[in-house]
Amino acid sequence: MKKKFAVIGAILERPRETQHIFNDNVAEYKGIIKGRMGIPYDEAGVSVVSIIVFGTMDEINGLTGKLGNIKGVSVKTSISKKDFDS
Repeated sequence: MKKKFAVIGAILERPRETQHIFNDNVAEYKGIIKGRMGIPYDEAGVSVVSIIVFGTMDEINGLTGKLGNIKGVSVKTSISKKDFDS
């Protein structure tokens, strides 16, 4: 099965309201997550999160879709062009 690396970038526009839902969705995909960094920016009332993943396209798209469907969360994903064997 072919896998890819990806960086998922997310901005939580209302982190106090969305962070629990966001974290629960991320936890469902803990098997593909290789790194995560979250930066709260209280002055602007947002949090910025980057997640490094290594998984199949279905897994990457599944996580990105779940996060993007959370109201108040903006998500963009950059996916490697190269495939890796699992």
